[in-house]
This record gives sequence, structure tokens and C-alpha cells, in this order.
Amino acid sequence: MTLKSERRGPEAPKRLVIFLHGYGANGADLIGLADPLMPHLPDTAFAAPDAPEACAGAPFGFQWFPIPWIDGSSEEEAMAGMDRAVDDLNVWLDRTMKREGVTASETILFGFSQGTMMALHVAPRRMDAFAGIVAFSGRLLKPEFLAEEALNRPPVLLVHGDADEVVPVQSLPEAAEALEAAGFDRVYAHVMKGTGHGIAPDGLQVALAFMRDVFGIE
Repeated sequence: MTLKSERRGPEAPKRLVIFLHGYGANGADLIGLADPLMPHLPDTAFAAPDAPEACAGAPFGFQWFPIPWIDGSSEEEAMAGMDRAVDDLNVWLDRTMKREGVTASETILFGFSQGTMMALHVAPRRMDAFAGIVAFSGRLLKPEFLAEEALNRPPVLLVHGDADEVVPVQSLPEAAEALEAAGFDRVYAHVMKGTGHGIAPDGLQVALAFMRDVFGIE
């Protein structure tokens, strides 16, 4: 499946940031983050695909895979949906990086909620390492398989609101612990005080500093 996507930035970029949206949202939901980031990330393009499946609970939204406790799907349906989404996203990533003329080492995956789950699952299992992963308000799926299945271990920034009513903030230390146990030696964390299931200015500022660092922007 070819994923529809939004794009901002120069035509011949040196770097690429890919936003992966949350459950029930779409690429347009996150592409607006490019506006405050672009002045501080020169020669960088931004892309945000729609997830492959329509979301039953959100008429104009999409999902990477079903969530049983929200939509009543079975665990088997959720896992099958995730497997399909992983395949679709990998194809889209390869095509997009080729079209933009950048390598994985010049690309960051920036996920939110279910998009974070996808980013943390997909990136380590690809042959070539991304420059980094920015992971907002999500969780690490299948942590018990990570050490064995990881082909690379890029730097990871975990960010979460301490008042998140959708994905508990405890998911952050759980992910950090599992990543470090699997051999990831650059795992950073930031908790947004008084923030629910969203991206607060302080979290975005920390994410920008992380992205500039892993991109090698002085």
C-alpha cells in the first residue's frame, strides 16, 4: 500500500524528519510541527504519512493497527494489523528517503502515541540506523524481543506528560529500562510537567535540541 503523506521543506534536503501520528489522527495532524522546527533545522525536509487503516472511531482519522480496549478488536487482529503496518511503513520509508535523496543516518523518526509505538518497533529492526528516534507519549511494544531482534541501536529521546490520561507516564521508564537492557546506550528522557496526552512547548524544545545534536548541527 502507498501511504498518503504531507510534506514541508526544501526540494533538495540534506536531512529528513518523519512524523508518525497517533491513533485516530493523520499526517496533517503533526506536519504543523515543522513550522517552529524548520528555522532551527536548516536544509531539513519534513514528511508525515497517514497510517494505512481508516479508524472506525474517527471519521477522518487513521490507525496503524487496531487497539482492542478502544475498538473492541481481538489481540490477533491487533497483531496482524501491526504486522501489515510495519510492512507498509518500511516500504514508504524506503521510497521516501530515496525520493528525498537522504540516507537513514540523515533521517529522524518522530512519533506520537501509536506513532511512537511504530517508531520504536520499526527503527531498530531495519538494516540501516536512523540518526535518532523522538518518541512522544507512547510505549515500547514487545520489549522482550528487542535485544534479539534489534539490528541497530540509534539514539532515542523519550518524552511524556506526567498527566497523560491515555498512555500512563510509567510507560516512559519502562521503555527506557527495556531499551537500555537491549543495549541502547544513548537513551534520554524528559517528563513534561502538568501535560496530558500531547506535546508541550518544553517537550518540543528538548526534542529540537536532541535532533540538532544527532544531526550534528552546531
